[in-house]
Amino acid sequence: MEKKRVAIIGVTGSVGQEFVQSLNNHPWFEVTQIAASERSAGKNYLDAIRNEGGIIMWDVGGEIPDYIKEMTVKSIDELDTSQLDLIFSAVESQAARDIETKMAAELPVVSTSSAYRYEEDVPILIPGVNDEQVELIETQKKNRNWKGFVTPLPNCTTTGLAITLKPLLEKYGAKKVMMTSMQAISGGGKSGVSAMGITDNILPYIPKEEGKVRLETRKILGKLVDGKIEDADIRVSCTCTRVPVIDGHTESVFVETSEDIDPAKAKELYNGYNKNISVQGLPSAPKEYYAFHEDPTRPQPRMEREVGNGMTTTIGRVEKEELFDKGLKYMLFSHNKKMGSAKGAVLLAEMLYKKGKI
Repeated sequence: MEKKRVAIIGVTGSVGQEFVQSLNNHPWFEVTQIAASERSAGKNYLDAIRNEGGIIMWDVGGEIPDYIKEMTVKSIDELDTSQLDLIFSAVESQAARDIETKMAAELPVVSTSSAYRYEEDVPILIPGVNDEQVELIETQKKNRNWKGFVTPLPNCTTTGLAITLKPLLEKYGAKKVMMTSMQAISGGGKSGVSAMGITDNILPYIPKEEGKVRLETRKILGKLVDGKIEDADIRVSCTCTRVPVIDGHTESVFVETSEDIDPAKAKELYNGYNKNISVQGLPSAPKEYYAFHEDPTRPQPRMEREVGNGMTTTIGRVEKEELFDKGLKYMLFSHNKKMGSAKGAVLLAEMLYKKGKI
């Protein structure tokens, strides 16, 4: 198989570094160009991620892959799109809109930013959850007269919630959801949360987060009808908080369903989805998409974050919900920097490649 040639934009930031690691020795994709801000352009990668004191700022753990060390960082305008098949965008949302618009005119763009999430002709895709919405890409290309397209990931808090709700909605008719998130500090970025602010503390509000979760969950779980996504008929209420955990978001979820469900049925449901999930065989897919625990002490961030190399969504504390006539309550864990970010974007690109969109 001839590898697809890819570029990473925003390669020096935390998410960009996650892309560098996730694409190391990838069987389908080869990083051939990298880009970042003007202050990094022209430098080799190692020099581009040095701070003013000369220290290399590698944020994602493990060794820096050899393939990237001597690559020259380009400015956005210097990218040779004629020599590329795909763009991975790890750019902050404020700048992402202009950059992704320019790139999508020529190439597919898989993005971790929110710049295009709420456009009518742009699907928010989670492989294994709403694969059928991929076909909206053709509408997007026609509407915008693009050769390429933009497919953004959801907000990392939405990811675990939507993944766990999909089977419940499909089989038991999820109607109402109440969720409280306990989100890792890494979700706020390098400068998002101060050490003094989070140590021995919980921050009970994350700006704009709750609105994103409500909008994105309904869109992801909706149906593609006549070239448009009809949002799922599900009401979502959430409270998003920041807690002193480094990586991984934990969420407490209450779901009202149309059909009666109990923990035994839920276990059977998620185990069944594991056997038939569409991402099976993709290079970045975990062996098990869902991990279901009957142990009431699970999930825990320190125990779950390496399961499936950060790509498995863990479910535990599953109980009948007395607040509703029919429904469940459960806890979930989802890795915000893996499935919820760059590695999830690579999985999405693999799914798009398998479907012939790249």
